[in-house]
Amino acid sequence: MRIVDAVYDELPEVLAGLGIGKVLGILFDLGVSSLQLDAAERGFAYRFDGPLDMRMDPSRGASAAQVLRDYDAAGLTRVLRDYGEERYAAKIARAIVAERERTPFETSGQLVELLTRVIPAAAQRSGGHPAKRTFQALRIEVNDELRVWERALPAALDALAVGGRIVVLSYHSLEDRITKTDLAAGARSSAPVGLPVELPEHRPYLKLLTRGAEEAGAAERATNSRSASVRMRAAERIRDTSKGSR
Repeated sequence: MRIVDAVYDELPEVLAGLGIGKVLGILFDLGVSSLQLDAAERGFAYRFDGPLDMRMDPSRGASAAQVLRDYDAAGLTRVLRDYGEERYAAKIARAIVAERERTPFETSGQLVELLTRVIPAAAQRSGGHPAKRTFQALRIEVNDELRVWERALPAALDALAVGGRIVVLSYHSLEDRITKTDLAAGARSSAPVGLPVELPEHRPYLKLLTRGAEEAGAAERATNSRSASVRMRAAERIRDTSKGSR
């Protein structure tokens, strides 16, 4: 077994470095490790007060605290709206910009306190913890998760040998949407509408192995509450799409 420290979209470089062409199996578990979530010093969890970091690899990129310090209101609104699907994104962004003029955001507790104050009480009663969506959005932005996944999945499919299978475990709708779109595109014909004969290069190159997205069973959810959000999709490569293949 070889263990390589790399980001998902570095898969082509990793395989090339190992002298591997095609592979027969790929598993992507896109969730954050519970060990990371439960470590207060990593800043992922709104349940604990700790430094606002949120980087999967603390040696790379800007931390969540730097994002809150450097982004303008429009940039923060985009992050919270697009990655957290936060209804009050603009209101939260304005509050963050105003608050940081007085005190820079350094800890998760500071951010949780602001969110508890800014988000309407009625929304907090019906929508779960007020910090949930903001923390998710910041984590995705800090680690460039969705853009990495948009690059990684096509690269993984290219690396899959005929007969090889890919399994993806997603934990929120945004990454699952990317997975669904790419796998579905590979499982249908790309022939132009009205073409009388389907050419070989237009035939599907994937076969879907799951009917939609599969969810964790009741027993799994009972013993592992974090599995409630998982969505699993799988596919098998059935045709070679490399240049010159038929």
